Amino acid sequence: MKNDEAVIKTNTHLNTSMDAMERDKAKYDKNVKELLADPQILARILEHTVEEVEGLSVDEIINCLDKNRIEISSVAIDPGMTNVKKAGKVEILQTEDAVLNEGYITFDIKCALYIKTSQIKVIINVEAQKSSSVSTLTYHLENRIVFYLARLISSQKGIEFINSEYDNIKKVYSIWICMDATDGEESIHKLSLVNKTLYGNEYTFPELDKMCGVVIRIRKVKNLEESKNTLIAMLEDLLADEQSQIKKEKLVKKYNMEMTTETRRRIDRMCNLSDVVLERGLEKGIQKGIQEGLQKGRKEEQKAIAKNMFQKGIDIEQISILCMLTPEEVKNILEDN
Repeated sequence: MKNDEAVIKTNTHLNTSMDAMERDKAKYDKNVKELLADPQILARILEHTVEEVEGLSVDEIINCLDKNRIEISSVAIDPGMTNVKKAGKVEILQTEDAVLNEGYITFDIKCALYIKTSQIKVIINVEAQKSSSVSTLTYHLENRIVFYLARLISSQKGIEFINSEYDNIKKVYSIWICMDATDGEESIHKLSLVNKTLYGNEYTFPELDKMCGVVIRIRKVKNLEESKNTLIAMLEDLLADEQSQIKKEKLVKKYNMEMTTETRRRIDRMCNLSDVVLERGLEKGIQKGIQEGLQKGRKEEQKAIAKNMFQKGIDIEQISILCMLTPEEVKNILEDN
């Protein structure tokens, strides 16, 4: 078989396998977002990351959530698209943001938190992110977080404040759950504005805390020792590749979570889709496609397949394993146009 024929056959099978897998992954990702937006889960995330709810119980935090306005992949990010219009002080949310060649760009989860005892409103954004690696993302995650925080602030104009009423700006949180930590690297980080005096006496800026980013790095590897951090342990159990019944029992026994009908349904759907994605995943569909057209020493096939995979969103580390190349070789192939 000629090299170009091998490449065509391999890429045809690869595309077919990946297209099927990507459809299932999209459904799986949607269900992950829905599960994270479940008030039972969301309240526990906020309990450990939002200082305004410090001292409140999970049930009290749930009562602070506007549960009828938890938006999942429906609020556009780009300027001019987050709010379609306003009616007095009531926000009417835009549901989609069309961007040429990129589909719709939205916040994963956006909601409001009302702390009634102190008359405070906080705007919350939660993002589920497979990786925080620069090589995988092709950008630094903190730059994206800054942009999201800026949009959460700027989109309040005309809704939370008008003209020069800047003291009415509501505090915003952008919380990122990244699923690529290795063993021992799980962590939680807070990113915020800080005051550094360059000259003269210290001066206090009491309203400097309006933007807060949080990065939660969890592990997706099986059979690891449980994290000592309660939030990370809960998220790792929640997103682990386990049978639905086992997952539900863990969440109830270990974290005192109530299995509402909706929570149970979301867990079942995510676990069922996880099984489908794994069945069609890299271990079978893609690997089979590679084996049909790829043999050791056929560099042209390796290059073509590596580029195809990267275009499909597979990260460099996975490509290097599947194409029997080093990560450096993959980077050189991708840079060679």
